[in-house]
Amino acid sequence: MSGSGEPEVLRLEGGPPDPEAVREYLTGLQDRICAAFEEADGVARFREDRWERPEGGGGRTRVLEEGGVFERAGVNFSDVRGAELPPAASARRPELAGRAFRAMGVSVVVHPRNPYVPTSHANVRFFLAEAEGEAPVWWFGGGFDLTPCYGFEEDCVHWHAVAREACAPFGEDVYPRFKRWCDEYFFLRHRGEPRGVGGLFFDDLDEWGFERCFAFLRSVGDHYLRAYLPIVERRRRLSYGEREREFQLYRRGRYVEFNLVYDRGTLFGLQSGGRAESILMSLPPRVAWRYDWHPEPGSPEARLYEVFLKPRDWV
Repeated sequence: MSGSGEPEVLRLEGGPPDPEAVREYLTGLQDRICAAFEEADGVARFREDRWERPEGGGGRTRVLEEGGVFERAGVNFSDVRGAELPPAASARRPELAGRAFRAMGVSVVVHPRNPYVPTSHANVRFFLAEAEGEAPVWWFGGGFDLTPCYGFEEDCVHWHAVAREACAPFGEDVYPRFKRWCDEYFFLRHRGEPRGVGGLFFDDLDEWGFERCFAFLRSVGDHYLRAYLPIVERRRRLSYGEREREFQLYRRGRYVEFNLVYDRGTLFGLQSGGRAESILMSLPPRVAWRYDWHPEPGSPEARLYEVFLKPRDWV
């Protein structure tokens, strides 16, 4: 970091990967996010489960439930090792199939109680693939995205403005590139609709060298709370009734469908023999499906589809 407090854009060429530095950052990020959520909720606290994986590594799962603001919030750290990359990690890079791996990351999913407070997700991760006699192959991935039930334009503008701020020191093309990737990734193909209003998504990031890529990961991780907590504060006290609650449960069904069908992190965790309780903490505690349901034309529920579930440039 520079003395001005702005993220420092590091040189393109970097040294070898430093997994322990990444681990130290990620565990600290988990601590900071959990402390901020407990303060915002004001009622519930996180339960922590430390776990070990027989094949190597382990993690810290932290879940807050039945809070004053958050119905469920999960903030997981994992650092796992294995003898062979699972298909979810090697499908796009088949030349790495069979390599030993180390994968670490922090994953955040928040399901608020109030339907006017949007669900949010964030993830930052690091992969290292190694084979005897070969140079190590590494990459970063992650991002954050927002999933409202009832959209507010000022919330979407704020969310994307902070996302753009996180990317700004790394080049003018970074935010548009990773914003577009987010829109494309968080899309339910079987429904033909986005999961939410997007944000940032990146994967396989190694093109800038280790130091600069790691600096970008830190910028994304550090901007998540700046993006989300002001929205929580604006919406948490809005009154709602059974209609809004039922729509929230219905929309959560879309979230479940994406996570179980498309999400790379979920697939990687399950394929690598990860701890199921930790992987599936991303699912909401209550959800509902309705058969062939459509919102009433002109309703606030219809506005979500007409205005907010359409990729656009918010900033």
